[in-house]
Amino acid sequence: MFKIITAVFIVIIVAFLVYVAAKPDAFRIEREELVKAPPQAIFGLMNDLHLFNSWNPFALMDPSLKIVYSGPASGVGATYEWEGTGKAGKGRMEIAQSVSPSTVILHLEFQKPFAAKNIVTFTLVPAGPATKVTWAMTGQNTYLQKVMGTLFNMDRMVGGEFAKGLANLKALAER
Repeated sequence: MFKIITAVFIVIIVAFLVYVAAKPDAFRIEREELVKAPPQAIFGLMNDLHLFNSWNPFALMDPSLKIVYSGPASGVGATYEWEGTGKAGKGRMEIAQSVSPSTVILHLEFQKPFAAKNIVTFTLVPAGPATKVTWAMTGQNTYLQKVMGTLFNMDRMVGGEFAKGLANLKALAER
């Protein structure tokens, strides 16, 4: 009986590992929000990392977060590094591309709790008297990230934070 239970357990583990290995090597997490403001009014809230962190839920989630800004005040080269004791971990973000008033692309590097390099893209598209704002993050899935993504719904977790951030942005931009 013990041999049968062990064999079934091993088959389940191997099947899980094969399933994880077959998951995509890249990911994309994206959320959108319609904001009743022109793109020009919203763009500055993304292109200036000080203003960005006034609505960024990841910066707001850890009261012990230490942030160090460097480079220009806004636009390409503007950078911030953070370190927290809570969920925020440690990392660095830098504006890599800035096209007013439609696009801000950031290079995002996580150091803790897991090392990862991702691309964050904000796009603003006029939609009548409002603007459709899209927050997207893309990157490569390592095997460990595939395991985590199998056990936890990363799209729901991270995408949920994107949705909170976009709601914060909407409230700020619509004042």
